[in-house]
Amino acid sequence: MLRLFVRLVRRPLLPAVRLWRRNIQLRVVAATLLISLSVVLALGFVVIAQVSKGLLDAKEEAAQSQAAGGFAVAQEKANTPATVDGPDATDNKVGRDASTWMNSLVKQLASGGQTAFEVVALGAGTGEQLQPGAQGVRGARASGNVDPTASVPLSLRRAVNHATGTFKTFSEIRYTSGADQKEPEAALVVGKRLTDINGDPYDLYYLFPLTQEEESLNLIKVTIVTAGLFVVVLLCGVAWLVVRQVVSPVRMAAGIAERLSAGRLQERMKVTGEDDIARLGEAFNKMAQNLQNKIQQLEELSRMQRRFVSDVSHELRTPLTTVRMAADVIHDARVDFDPVTARSAELLAGQLDRFESLLADLLEISRFDAGAAALEAEPIDLREVVRRVIDGAEPLAEHKGTRIRVLGDTQPVIAEADSRRVERVLRNLVVNAVEHGEGRDVVVRLASAGGAVAVAVRDYGVGLKPGEATRVFNRFWRADPARARTTGGTGLGLSIAVEDARLHGGWLQAWGEPGGGSQFRLTLPRTADEPLRGSPIPLEPEDSRANRARAAADAAAASDSAAERQTSDAGDRSPIPPRAPVAGAMSVPADPTALPGNGARVVARPAEQAQQEDRADGR
Repeated sequence: MLRLFVRLVRRPLLPAVRLWRRNIQLRVVAATLLISLSVVLALGFVVIAQVSKGLLDAKEEAAQSQAAGGFAVAQEKANTPATVDGPDATDNKVGRDASTWMNSLVKQLASGGQTAFEVVALGAGTGEQLQPGAQGVRGARASGNVDPTASVPLSLRRAVNHATGTFKTFSEIRYTSGADQKEPEAALVVGKRLTDINGDPYDLYYLFPLTQEEESLNLIKVTIVTAGLFVVVLLCGVAWLVVRQVVSPVRMAAGIAERLSAGRLQERMKVTGEDDIARLGEAFNKMAQNLQNKIQQLEELSRMQRRFVSDVSHELRTPLTTVRMAADVIHDARVDFDPVTARSAELLAGQLDRFESLLADLLEISRFDAGAAALEAEPIDLREVVRRVIDGAEPLAEHKGTRIRVLGDTQPVIAEADSRRVERVLRNLVVNAVEHGEGRDVVVRLASAGGAVAVAVRDYGVGLKPGEATRVFNRFWRADPARARTTGGTGLGLSIAVEDARLHGGWLQAWGEPGGGSQFRLTLPRTADEPLRGSPIPLEPEDSRANRARAAADAAAASDSAAERQTSDAGDRSPIPPRAPVAGAMSVPADPTALPGNGARVVARPAEQAQQEDRADGR
């Protein structure tokens, strides 16, 4: 379920991931967007924090100054001497109680604010226990429909009641219910303990709304956000344009390089200007021109070489035919010659045979080089081809003392192939195995699995050194230049064989180890034009040194594990005895060169066949 969920989630994201991987312009713009957005956010937070701190500091300073003046006026009115009459009789103590005086004080102090602040007067001990014998002013008074007890925090009231001096804090101004009830707003509250006209204590608070500061801060935030978005978009646009100026020529160069690799050598970049990109385009065009000239020269040279080889091969056939006729006459009459002349006649006939083979191989190579080789594919049974090859190689094998064994020929091995070309490949492989097998057995193995068929030729001779498995298919290459060709080979057999395999859409691969022999594997598709995904026969044989070492290690590990289980189960009286191992059975490793999903399978050899092979390999 988890794997299915991951697959369902990844499927719609694959196009976006592919676009992200392939588009460098998108990655640069995305990186610019993220970096610029991070910088703008960090800068915005810093600016807003500094502006907010500056506004609040200025507000606190102005509020404390305003509140200090109000506190001084209130205390001065409370300390004013009593008078009988006068124009300011409303502010005198005579004939007025403390409550009336307090109401008049709050109105008078609030009238100078004009919505810049509100005034709240609370009786001493409001919210706290009164000290014994203290009377004071009871009740709460406030201006502007302010709810005095809800607007002044309890913590500030406690601080004012328990100490002298001015205290401040941030809170909210809450208004009493009514038709025009206002929403709560943030405010700075400044309070102090004072005495009334009777000398009793009371608390006076100034509430300074922070509406203007909030509006200023919101305006600054909107300005910063707008400017930040504009800057981010501008930076992304600039990055897009700049990267496009650099990426567009690179994309053009990549497209032209792909077309050049496809054979369109006349493609060139369009160069404008004199900057670095223009110099890059000029250098690219110069490189393409030189490459085109060099390829044309090589093609012309190759055509000349192919024409020369073809012409020489054709032209040599006429004199070779004449020489062959004369040599046959001399060879037939060698019994009348002296021994030296008779031996010369035999050598002449043998070298003429080799010369004819060399001409035939050169003609075949020239056809491959010219692309004129044609494949005449039809369904064939590779067992019949192998039998014909072995019948032709039997005289050489008897002369070398070599036995050729065939494995896997119990079932038909059918494939669409050119019988003549496949037989030529297998004849070359078998003859080479006999020649280099040093008298030991040669094993030809056939197998078919999935969409592929394979034939492997194994010998136990001198083998191949590291790196020679790929060089062995080069023309005229020999592992040991001092080694004589007992079969009169031309040195072009494996080169022609690998070209025949490629013409079928198959593989011809080699494996070898010094002193441990070699194995050549021909893999062909079961049907023509079917791509190969693997081979039913492993390239490295089962009896190689590495596989034998791994098999021995696995066998030792299995025996140790069996011994441990037997020791641990010694006290267990099981009525079923363990099954005895099958005689001659051996583990078959999987094909290391086969790709997953090709349907290849490996079948273990029968016990009798394994014993016969072990006796044959006991050297």
